[in-house]
Amino acid sequence: MAGHIITIIGGKGGAGKSQVAANLAFAYAAELRAKVLLMDFDQKACGDQNIITGLKSKKNLKELAEFNGAIDPRSIQLFTAEHKAGVSFIGMPTEPLLANQINEEGLGKALKAVVNIYPVTIIDGGSELSPLTLKALEFSTLIFIVASPDLLAVNQCKRMYSDLITLLFPKDMIQILVNQAVNGHPVSPDVIGKQIGKPVFHAIPRDDGNCTAALSRSTPVFIGAKNAPFSNGVIDCARKLIQKNVLKTLEKLTKPQNASMPSASGSSGSSSSSAEDKKADQWTNLKARIHKGLVEEMDLSKQSDNDPKQKIILTEQTKKLVVELLSKEDTKGILATREDMNRIVKEILDEALGLGPLESMLANKAISEIMVVGPKKIYYEESGRVKKSEITFTNDAQVRQVIERIVAPVGRRIDEKTPYVDARLPDGSRVHAIIPPCAIDGCCITIRKFPEKRLDYKDLVKYGSMTEEMADFMRISVEAHRNLVVSGGTGSGKTTLVNVLGAFIQSDERIITCEDSAELNFPQDHVVRLETRPPSLDGGGEIDIRCLVKQTLRMRPTRIVVGECRGGETLDMLQAMNTGHDGSMTTVHSNSPRDAVSRLETLVQYAGAGLPQKAIKEMIASAVHMIVQQSRMDDKSRKVTYITEIGGMQGDVITLQDIFIYKQENMGKDGKLIGKFQATGFIPKFIENLEKKGYKVPRGLFINKT
Repeated sequence: MAGHIITIIGGKGGAGKSQVAANLAFAYAAELRAKVLLMDFDQKACGDQNIITGLKSKKNLKELAEFNGAIDPRSIQLFTAEHKAGVSFIGMPTEPLLANQINEEGLGKALKAVVNIYPVTIIDGGSELSPLTLKALEFSTLIFIVASPDLLAVNQCKRMYSDLITLLFPKDMIQILVNQAVNGHPVSPDVIGKQIGKPVFHAIPRDDGNCTAALSRSTPVFIGAKNAPFSNGVIDCARKLIQKNVLKTLEKLTKPQNASMPSASGSSGSSSSSAEDKKADQWTNLKARIHKGLVEEMDLSKQSDNDPKQKIILTEQTKKLVVELLSKEDTKGILATREDMNRIVKEILDEALGLGPLESMLANKAISEIMVVGPKKIYYEESGRVKKSEITFTNDAQVRQVIERIVAPVGRRIDEKTPYVDARLPDGSRVHAIIPPCAIDGCCITIRKFPEKRLDYKDLVKYGSMTEEMADFMRISVEAHRNLVVSGGTGSGKTTLVNVLGAFIQSDERIITCEDSAELNFPQDHVVRLETRPPSLDGGGEIDIRCLVKQTLRMRPTRIVVGECRGGETLDMLQAMNTGHDGSMTTVHSNSPRDAVSRLETLVQYAGAGLPQKAIKEMIASAVHMIVQQSRMDDKSRKVTYITEIGGMQGDVITLQDIFIYKQENMGKDGKLIGKFQATGFIPKFIENLEKKGYKVPRGLFINKT
């Protein structure tokens, strides 16, 4: 079984990170009764671990990185110093010049091997995210950031935590460890957790006397004073990790490969083949530096305020600060013109307060859908055609930040445990996001933009999606409280059609909508909108569509509208339609009215009620009055291809009768479909019942005029 690596880092020197790392190694060895490896990766304080442990390894970390042989239980002994308490140690070169020459790729090979030799390896990662430390983090199962009850140290830990999240290290992988904790201190572990934005995993009490005495004797506190408060704190931390199987749980998380911090210099770290590539790298790095300065100067979390005035004020304040930060930078050769200045300010503001490169696309009214496939591929739909954008993200971390910015205001979350999410933008646009490990090529975002103007039936007639007669018939059906199912494929316009049909509902009726992400927007005043909720971090609190449908039955609805039936909620929806909630609507995914009936049968079985097939069919035949088929055609247009009435049962078969159909005839030279809408001549059964009640329904609607 492969072992685990725990890397311990600190945002600021003096927090006692190195002592915690060393003593945690000894505590683990005692608890596991097995050998534990301790490695010193702290290039700034090289040699400190030699003093803390009293050990000096046979060969140092630089020599390990340059070793060309196979690393196994025998060869590793050429490098380690052994302590009788069960800890093997490999130290850093004591000369800073040699420490800075260590090949991190060579160490990566060594780390890959040591997990097969030791059950646990503890790495002292230092107080900076150097390339060497980042290489250790790539192979780690757990990262401990050590903080102390000092506001400056806490602020540096917060910065380091933010940097790790930006580099796509999973949040659950990063834990906060408080050292030198004092009861009653104003900067308590709870305060530290709130400041950093992450609950403290464990607190180790302050024990200056024993820690100082241990250092003077070059002996770990755990060995020299096993019952000291510091030792007890460290052993409690080790036991907590072991008893809760923390490492076993975290090993399944996906960690970034080849993580690196943005370069502070004007170059990207690799020689560019052209001046244009070099300028692009300089532009990207300049934006990264300004954005980092913004985070340090401002609390950008205030942008979650939905007050438009506050947003304007925050934007102006941020813009002013961006200009100030740019004035302090050497922008010669990067910002040559005023247009360059305006462009970089806009890009930084979009990234800091908006959705980065997507902002311009969201502002373009002609674009109806945006599809992000990793950082370098952004597609969009314009006038029914999918095109590739020249706009790109800087890296996958920026895409992840955009996703987090979308989901946070609506109370959703996305992480390695639940790597997908449905959400919405403030204007109602629907968003779906999925991240690694499920998304192989990087974070993916799909945004279905919400139209600025609510479409009505006249717009659909104008666009050729239906005829005036079809619209009149559907209005009569809705007013007559017919239960409707809108059927169609993905992107065929089902939700748009339900919005149009919902506008036909009388204004004195109580409408309750249930959706995964709220998209329906009816013009009536008396509308109750319900939305599902994903599970919380502890796995509880999930509210699904089925639960919402059940709640609607206790809320005196006149009509129930379910955004989409895709599971057991179908049974509850059909029962509601059959028990006094006529005029309800929902959508399903299918390619024809007959397929829609079959899909409803299948979805009812998801409820697990064990109903016989015939009983399900009878329920559908009784509950659903009409199926409206919406299709996306070959020329990318969307049309209502069938309006079909369910006539009941004949034997074991549900009977369907088409009332209106779309008949495709040919394809024009311009790529547009040539076809026509036709009435079949069949008069729906409910029309006669309406006429008996005094309604006047023009029979001419059902006559084919072509």
